[in-house]
Amino acid sequence: MQSLKYTRRLAALALGSVLSLSTWAVQAEEKEVKQTLDGQTLNANLTLSDNGYQGDVVLLLHGTLTHNERSTYAQLQNNLKAYGMTSLAINLSLGVDDRHGEYDCATTHTHKHTDALKELDLWMGWLEDKGAENITLMGHSRGGNQAAWYASQAQRPSLKHLVLIAPATGEQQSPADYKKKYGVALDSVLDKAEALVKQGKGDEVMKGVDFIYCEDTNVTAEAFVDYYAQRPQFDTPTLLQNPVVPTLVIMGSEDNVVADLPEKIAPVAEQQDLVTTVTLDGADHFFRDFFNEDIAIETEQFIQP
Repeated sequence: MQSLKYTRRLAALALGSVLSLSTWAVQAEEKEVKQTLDGQTLNANLTLSDNGYQGDVVLLLHGTLTHNERSTYAQLQNNLKAYGMTSLAINLSLGVDDRHGEYDCATTHTHKHTDALKELDLWMGWLEDKGAENITLMGHSRGGNQAAWYASQAQRPSLKHLVLIAPATGEQQSPADYKKKYGVALDSVLDKAEALVKQGKGDEVMKGVDFIYCEDTNVTAEAFVDYYAQRPQFDTPTLLQNPVVPTLVIMGSEDNVVADLPEKIAPVAEQQDLVTTVTLDGADHFFRDFFNEDIAIETEQFIQP
């Protein structure tokens, strides 16, 4: 397998050296694309392969509170292009107009985990309008869960494959994990937030709350409830018990962020023919360097067997 990957890396380098000037011109013109949803501007980075939208197209979603230009995703777009795939790496708005860069924990959190579903749908429509008919939805970490959640309910004939890179399990927002991270019982905060939502005060800001990766921050009650009310969809292996498209789950052997993923996904892959798993030996949660290229290789082999 390693010799095959090495050979394909050399081929990719050769391919990259002969890209036409016209292709580079198109890329420069369409590097960043934007759309509007609910009065906010959304943005995404577009990287076109020689095949444009008529070949395999990847819609890429980042992880928790990060952005599409983080090294993992920027490198992945380049690698996908080297293996003949066009990619669109989106930024979730997270409640911020035309958001770029990491989310600032000092900003009041009004965003929801489930906001990603309608934003993904908007970008799927954009790609279809460009002529894309073979779309692979790819998500990393929390974005992997959001991608799987979207795919489970989307009705898009263009969505042909799902590639999940170290997708989140329910553990990442469980009461046990919250207690471990912050030393606070989740229910003590969640009960207050749910009470506000029931009173029609979901937009009320709760101050000094620990939320996702942000300590002592401010968050609306409805945002807190959306992220922390326990739902089976937060667990990616549970979502994949009823897969709707062929799905590849890529894991790293040294990943301690979703350490329970291999054990939880194994029985699903055994029972579901549509679910395939791959473990990259030595990779951690962020799949840097050659591990990042391996993702592109595994993706190409999966969607073009």
